[in-house]
Amino acid sequence: MISYDNALIISDIHLTPAYPYTAKRFIEFCENEARTTQAIFIIGDLFEFWVGDDAHLHTPFHLDIAKHLKAVTDSGVAVYFMAGNRDFMLGESFKQLAHWQVIPDPSLISIAGEKWLLTHGDALCTADPAYQFYRNLTRLKWLQKLFMRVPISYRKKMAERLRRRATIKYQRKQYFDLAQANIKGDVTLEACAKMTKDLGCTKLIHGHTHRPKYHKESYDNQTWQRWVLSDWDLDHPEMLPHASGFRIDKSGLQVVNLIA
Repeated sequence: MISYDNALIISDIHLTPAYPYTAKRFIEFCENEARTTQAIFIIGDLFEFWVGDDAHLHTPFHLDIAKHLKAVTDSGVAVYFMAGNRDFMLGESFKQLAHWQVIPDPSLISIAGEKWLLTHGDALCTADPAYQFYRNLTRLKWLQKLFMRVPISYRKKMAERLRRRATIKYQRKQYFDLAQANIKGDVTLEACAKMTKDLGCTKLIHGHTHRPKYHKESYDNQTWQRWVLSDWDLDHPEMLPHASGFRIDKSGLQVVNLIA
């Protein structure tokens, strides 16, 4: 099991040239806060979308992000990446450039002697069977290989359509009480209970839902704690800029405000 005395955990940065302020803040994070810990765990959706290394690694923007991640690892900080629903096609070429280590979803890690369960979070949204079918389908290696044969321009158009639909849904939710938001976009107690039980860990951290909060939950005589990471967005001031992460050390878990 991966083990450290302290670590920083982030997710849902959604990097894209279209969001320059968010990208700038992530680069600053790599140059500053990332150097103050033993390990960084990026648990999904580092990029707004990724349709194959061949489609992105010729652009200065994506190469620059890889360069800054490599600089973090060169400084002695370990960087771990867990794929999200937007960037599960990140491949070996980017890994070699960034010098990060890829971990499965979910993963158990040890920080300051405590066991933590990390997952991106989309696998826990089991109230949406259509999405779970899509998720399972798109993780099939043979289907990914077929997808990579599609011309890059078409892959990007497909991803852009999905991104626009997801962005519209997300922006709508910002203006409504989360208690009334579509339950399909949130995790279920049943899924959380199963994952924590199967992996024998009662401290669960995830992103994906963009609903940062601490939960103490129970289901079927089982209890656990759940922490939800914030997404990063400094490019839409009408939705209140936000960016944060979790720092874990011997004193426990603290929310780190990363708005410059």
